[in-house]
Amino acid sequence: MVISLENPVTASPKIEQYFTLRGLQWHQFKAIQASFDGVPGVRLFYCEGVLEIVTISKLHDAMRCLMGLLLGAYFVEKSIEFFPSGSYSQIVEGVVEYQSDLSYCFGTDKDIPDLCIEIVITSGSPIKLQKYRLMGVPEVWFWEDGTLELYQLGENGYERINSSQFLPELDLSLLMRCILISSPLEAIKEFRRGINNND
Repeated sequence: MVISLENPVTASPKIEQYFTLRGLQWHQFKAIQASFDGVPGVRLFYCEGVLEIVTISKLHDAMRCLMGLLLGAYFVEKSIEFFPSGSYSQIVEGVVEYQSDLSYCFGTDKDIPDLCIEIVITSGSPIKLQKYRLMGVPEVWFWEDGTLELYQLGENGYERINSSQFLPELDLSLLMRCILISSPLEAIKEFRRGINNND
């Protein structure tokens, strides 16, 4: 079976492109994935027959790096034992494979992260939370359009929450404000001042 996309997938430093293919079997996904080996700035996500292909922009990576720096500063200031696992591939063979932008375990290192974070530049994903549910990730954050959405896994799937179960004292409004500061250095300084003022 030959599968083709109407539009070529090319990475752009400024914008992200987003493509979805449905009805794919695992072996078809792996074949497509192999064809993207060595192509920089492109990520493939698979979840129960749905393939997403996303090009990663410079803005996406800048936001991801800044979010990681700010959270790292918070963990150090609050002496929170954390284990970052970044964007490594999380896989349930034959069912799901994806990479979150940031992921962390707290207290002890675990096979499944306690928290996964996605920086969403191109919205509209049909597998937004499903891929995390299949892995059993307890908490997921989405940064999109200058705001954070937090979800906690419960018996009936994910539910929106107003504060993190793992970081209940984290001032989310401070975090969101600092992510939007144009200077990363000033963002980190402001964030650390805010953390210390809240003590």
